[in-house]
Amino acid sequence: MTDGDYDYLIKLLALGDSGVGKTTFLYRYTDNKFNPKFITTVGIDFREKRVVYNTQGPNGSTGKAFKVHLQLWDTAGQERFRSLTTAFFRDAMGFLLMFDLTSQQSFLNVRNWMSQLQANAYCENPDIVLIGNKADLPDQREVSERQARDLADKYSIPYFETSAATGQNVEKAVETLLDLIMKRMEQCVEKTQVPDTVNGGSSGKLDGEKPAEKKCAC
Repeated sequence: MTDGDYDYLIKLLALGDSGVGKTTFLYRYTDNKFNPKFITTVGIDFREKRVVYNTQGPNGSTGKAFKVHLQLWDTAGQERFRSLTTAFFRDAMGFLLMFDLTSQQSFLNVRNWMSQLQANAYCENPDIVLIGNKADLPDQREVSERQARDLADKYSIPYFETSAATGQNVEKAVETLLDLIMKRMEQCVEKTQVPDTVNGGSSGKLDGEKPAEKKCAC
């Protein structure tokens, strides 16, 4: 894909306490590499990746393929940068909410991050995936899978245990979030195009004729 050759621009935001592994997670996803020497993110940074998203057709068959340009925003976890990072919440279409499986405190702080999201995101119920990172360190683990899944169930969001070091579930977590966003967008298109459909117009499906950057109501 060339620079302008894509159907959708999707902005994702990684957030969570400082040190949970947001930067190494995103680096693993975009470059498929692990760099344990990343320094703490100051303010905000971002990485990019092009992917192909396949819609589902009737009876579970593969539908149309869309070229998606992902911008993955990496936020600072420290409190002193909070006002800066929350300013980016409204521009993001989905969120990778991350904690460290070896840090009970980072898990307890997930509730605070959820409150920040509900107050500052584009709507009260944005698309979110909860991620327990550093699954490759079982001997240092402080958060059980049951604890994390119970919290994810409380917020009705998917949960993945990942490892930036090994790559475990990194792609799956991002792909799940992208799928939630694309399905929300398709529902939006269907709602806005109902009158056209009734009058014999558009079918209301995602149309990839031009690059789109869109958020929908919750």
